[in-house]
Amino acid sequence: MALAPKQMIFGSMVAAGVVAAASVLDMAFGIPFSGQMVMDIMFLLSAAMVFYLGFDAMKEQT
Repeated sequence: MALAPKQMIFGSMVAAGVVAAASVLDMAFGIPFSGQMVMDIMFLLSAAMVFYLGFDAMKEQT
């Protein structure tokens, strides 16, 4: 059973949100990744890019 394109886009946006939340928690409390600030910033930037690309692709689907 294949997923619809909207479901795949939504799934990638959710995954980007989870990565962003984990990196914010790591910057604040040092919990999931032991507080590596450079990696947290890179994770946030990449999550923001994936979320933006998913948002843009979702607009094109409608």
